[in-house]
Amino acid sequence: MLTIHEVAELAGVSKSTVSRVLNNNGYVNEETRRRIEKIIQEHQYKPSAAAVSLSKQIGSTIGVVIPEIDNTFFGEVLKGINEVADQNGFSIIYCDTQNNGDKELKALSALEQQRVRGVIITPAMGYGDKESVDKLKNALAKLDVPVVVVDRDFDYSQWDTIYFQNYESGYIATESMIQAGNKKIGIIQGDMQLKIARERFRGYQDAMAANGLEIPEQFVLKGDFTIETAYELTKRMIESKVLPDGMITCNNRTSIGFIKAMIEKGITIGSDIAVVGIDNVPMLDVLGFPFSCVSRDTIEMGRMSMKLLMERMNKPDVQRSIWVAPCKLELNGSEKTNR
Repeated sequence: MLTIHEVAELAGVSKSTVSRVLNNNGYVNEETRRRIEKIIQEHQYKPSAAAVSLSKQIGSTIGVVIPEIDNTFFGEVLKGINEVADQNGFSIIYCDTQNNGDKELKALSALEQQRVRGVIITPAMGYGDKESVDKLKNALAKLDVPVVVVDRDFDYSQWDTIYFQNYESGYIATESMIQAGNKKIGIIQGDMQLKIARERFRGYQDAMAANGLEIPEQFVLKGDFTIETAYELTKRMIESKVLPDGMITCNNRTSIGFIKAMIEKGITIGSDIAVVGIDNVPMLDVLGFPFSCVSRDTIEMGRMSMKLLMERMNKPDVQRSIWVAPCKLELNGSEKTNR
């Protein structure tokens, strides 16, 4: 006698799709339905009472897995998720992985025990190879629920995705510095294991090349998206007694670390050195600090991730959806120097 899992494997669908056919609830496209029904008939499959009961237990809890709970970017994403979840009667369980792959797998295991209805996840790691992707795939497959990936897109991903114009943001930030008259432009990279960091750096490289400018290798600083690393790298650059015309900072935390080091050393941003960051830093707005950046609507990214998840719940067999958050250049003066 076949199990529901074996029926799903033969049909090439998830167990939840088979359950919807068995119980005649939820959306399943007609071709998939006929394929499942044929397998059920050919193998004389009869669902157990437990399988039927399980399929009817529809929860209202969503699992959200993020890598940095204390990052204002993710705070705004969560605000957007909450807004749509509240409007539609869903509750949220948050998990903070602290950019740790093992904690991520533990979080997904915990969400499996909680029988969540769906998962919104920003991966903790770059997942640049198939072996590491398979670990994440297996963990998500065990949940057997809809999944939306937010911000950190990666190779081999098969899930609905919300991401940012990372390449464009690096290009536009660099182009704006060049248009302001800067020629020797450096960059504090992000964690290059992450696709988003590699794309932003590629945008910087291409903008420099398109304008016939050489990349000053001594000012390509190998960061990791953290305040602490950006601060230390910037201090060392200042101590070398040679500064570029300007720097690109690859996320909000990198910008904070860079600005902190410059202020401590009495170097005036927008006069002694230029900077354009990727992502806004809300606290700088509050303080009236003239910070130029390439921004995005992070709250809307949260809203869209929850909307995509609900669409996937209602139509589980539709093609993969990708929504790209557009970038916006905000020039407030820090892209210039008086040198």
